[in-house]
Parts: sequence; structure tokens; C-alpha cells
Amino acid sequence: MAKQADKALRQLSERLEYVFKNEALLKKALTHASALGPGEGVNESYQRLEFLGDRVLGIAVATMLHQNFPKADEGELARRFNHMVKRETCAEIAIELNLGEAMRIGHSEAQTGGRKKTALLADICEAVLAAIYLDGGFDAAYDFVQRLWKRRMMTWSGPLRDAKTTLQEWAQSKSLPTPTYDVISRDGPDHAPQFVVGVTVKGLKQGEGKGGSKRLAEQNAAEAVLRREGVWNG
Repeated sequence: MAKQADKALRQLSERLEYVFKNEALLKKALTHASALGPGEGVNESYQRLEFLGDRVLGIAVATMLHQNFPKADEGELARRFNHMVKRETCAEIAIELNLGEAMRIGHSEAQTGGRKKTALLADICEAVLAAIYLDGGFDAAYDFVQRLWKRRMMTWSGPLRDAKTTLQEWAQSKSLPTPTYDVISRDGPDHAPQFVVGVTVKGLKQGEGKGGSKRLAEQNAAEAVLRREGVWNG
């Protein structure tokens, strides 16, 4: 069994195109909490690595966008960035690398399709990135992101304007008044508020969006209307 596990790790390293000096990092990145034994704490799972990997991915993608789209404004860069780091994109890459089969998960989690869950695949992908970063430094992590994310970055053709601007321009094209935004609710502590904002476009059902700031909630509300009306598919 141990030999099979070692072989599986070697095969995964080949797919990652990275050889770990400390294989324990890769093993931890692939370990779901459901697979931990009685004497193992939650820190032996991928969770802390996923937290780190999310940040490493962010700076790597931001750097790539800054280098490859010198004429893009902040709004366009943000739209491209959000697409590149979102859960679905990370899950696609996890599938491409066959990380699902390499995961160490408990029987019950496996029985409920854990190896194919988008959220779990995305988390494991970010954890593996963090493991590469800790083992080989930022250059190794950046090379990994370049190889697997750049093609997606260069071929993405989603909407490049921010949602509020796009909704306003769309409403104007329909001879409708400028959309209006209202805060529906504000919950949570002062240091971590959660807003729910509604946007009204004359003649349409109100759209709602949530976010950690009023501005973000407004953007999400505008995007909800654009998607519902078939204007925004990115």
C-alpha cells in the first residue's frame, strides 16, 4: 500500500512538473479533514495551505495580468482577475491535473462524491500551489501558475467592464432611467460587515447582491440583473 501511495505521488509530481524536496507538504495539501486519524489535528489537513495558496495565486495572477495587459484599466484587470482566481477555474485545473484521484479523503466523503466536488477540488488546487510555494519559493509557484493559468488568461472573452457601468449603459440603450441602488440590510460586526443591496431598473424585477462592502454588494446586484437578462454570461 505504501509503495502504491509513493508511486501515486511520483506520478502526480510528473503532472505538476515539479519535484518536491519535502513530499510531506504535498501529502498535506492532498489531505481532507475526513481522512485524519484520531491522533491528527485539523492542521494536518490541507486547510491552512489552501489559505496560503489563495494569496499566492492572487499575487501571481495579478502579476501576469499586469505584464500581459499593459493597456487595461483597473476595471478590466479586476474582471480578468476575478475570472482567473474563481473557484470554478481552480477546479478545472484540479481536474486537468487529476487531483481528485490523488486526494486523501475519508470513506464517507468519497461516497458522497468528494473527489468531484467543485469546492473541494478548488481548495486542493490552491493547497498544492501553496505546497509548491513553501517547498520551492515564489518562482516555482509562479512558474506553476504561468503554465496552467496563462492560456486561460489569454483566451478568456468574458465581459471586461464592471457590472454597474455595464448595467447603466444597457439601461440607457433601452431608453430606461439610470438604475437605483438601495441597502436592504447590513449585518455583522463593524470590522466584517455584510451588506445586501437591491438594484431597481424600471420595468424589471429588482436584483439583489451581497458583499463585504456597499460597493461590492452593488456590483453583485448589478451582475445578478445582467445575468438574469442574458446580457452577462462571463
